[in-house]
Amino acid sequence: MMSPDPSALPDAPPPGRQRFSQLLQQVADDHLAERITISDLLQAMEGRAIAALLFLFAFPNILPTPPGVAAILGLPLIYLSFQLMLARQPWLPRFIADRSMTRDAFRNIISKATPILNRAEKMLRQRWWPLVSPGMERVMGFVCLMLAVLLSMPIPLGNLLPATAICVIALALLERDGLWIVIGLLATVAAFGWVGSIAYGLIKSAVFVVMNAF
Repeated sequence: MMSPDPSALPDAPPPGRQRFSQLLQQVADDHLAERITISDLLQAMEGRAIAALLFLFAFPNILPTPPGVAAILGLPLIYLSFQLMLARQPWLPRFIADRSMTRDAFRNIISKATPILNRAEKMLRQRWWPLVSPGMERVMGFVCLMLAVLLSMPIPLGNLLPATAICVIALALLERDGLWIVIGLLATVAAFGWVGSIAYGLIKSAVFVVMNAF
């Protein structure tokens, strides 16, 4: 009895194409300089640059990070989402492209992202193609742009769900999985509802303090 061709399995990448997790690990292992720039990542991601960088900039916001990190990472997310919406090739201005992190810091992020990516990639596969068509990619660019703006706002605990939604959409685009586009859109609705409720609570508390201060 013939054994099945691994490339024909639902969770296998197309022949000759690395999984995103494998590509990230290769970049982390092969980069020899002490620092890695955003420009380096842009080149390493090959034809998957925008979706890959969306994931890379959004993912740290899911982890415990110092205050202000969301605002820093939000700017490149806004640039990249805008270009995805316009169906343009990825480009970042020099003041963003030249930003860098230490090789160890990058490897630390990849080590935390890899287990999550490995689990996700087992569920991702090419399906529901109308939801990952070029036209829908532009729609997802607009959605990610709104999420990036939301993520950049200085709202306590307001960056987790927008970052998660961007990560899901980015993975869906990378693996051409329309089902995950739907999941990403549901996460987007949840993100706007969550951040909206936090913002409402903060405004209501501020009004209460002001009204009772006089």
